[in-house]
This record gives sequence, C-alpha cells and structure tokens, in this order.
Amino acid sequence: MTVSLNTLTPALFLELYRSVGWEPPGLDQIEAALEHTFASFTAYDGSRPVGMVRLLGDGGMSFYLKDFAVLPSCQSRGVGSLLLAAAEQYIREQIPEGWAVSLELISTREAVSFYKKKGFEERPCAWDGPGMSKMIR
Repeated sequence: MTVSLNTLTPALFLELYRSVGWEPPGLDQIEAALEHTFASFTAYDGSRPVGMVRLLGDGGMSFYLKDFAVLPSCQSRGVGSLLLAAAEQYIREQIPEGWAVSLELISTREAVSFYKKKGFEERPCAWDGPGMSKMIR
C-alpha cells in the first residue's frame, strides 16, 4: 500500500465517496472543494485507489480531516491508519518546531473506536464541549 499526496481528482473522489454509501455533492462542488483543500491523500493498493482523506486548515493552529473514506472491501486492512499517518506527518512537516496544532474531525459512529485508538478524544470531553456542525443550504 502507498499513499500519494494531492492526486485526488473529482472523479476519484466521487468513486470513493460513493463506495462508503455517502450521497455525494455535484462535480462542480467537488471541484471547488478540492481546489481549496490544504492537502489530499489517496491510498493505493498497487495502482488501485482504495481510500482518501482531505486535510483542511489554516496552516497555523487548526487542521481538519474531511471525507475520510476507505473502500468497504479494504477496511480493517490498515488503509485508514496509513492515510492518517500520512496526514499527521504532512502536518508535522508544515509547522515550525515547537508549534502545537489541533487536528479535528467529525467521526461516523462506526469509526469512533478507530480514532480513539489513534489518540483522538471523543467529544464532549471533560474540558470541552461537543463537536458540532451545521449544514447551510
């Protein structure tokens, strides 16, 4: 398995997004999102794309993982761990030594244990409120 930086195309995004049962936005919206993505990571098994994650952020204090998807047939095979490690390493390479930044996400119910094993705290936690989101249409 390998991970490539910034090789995610709108068509590939659509394929991986749909593979996990999510209803995708239109191609024009995907194109705009990818254009403004801080970095994207695509996992390949040989030449076959099997997973993706986008990294959003301000480059200074906050980064956000979005659209983390692994083909169902490849889940529980280390693909998610590989993608997450690549994203975390990329962040470490982008920030000056001594900086601490926040890496955030909103998990599906099924993935909570995966993220907890990787050091993420479930929210709400003892010192902060819950993760929240709002759709604007």
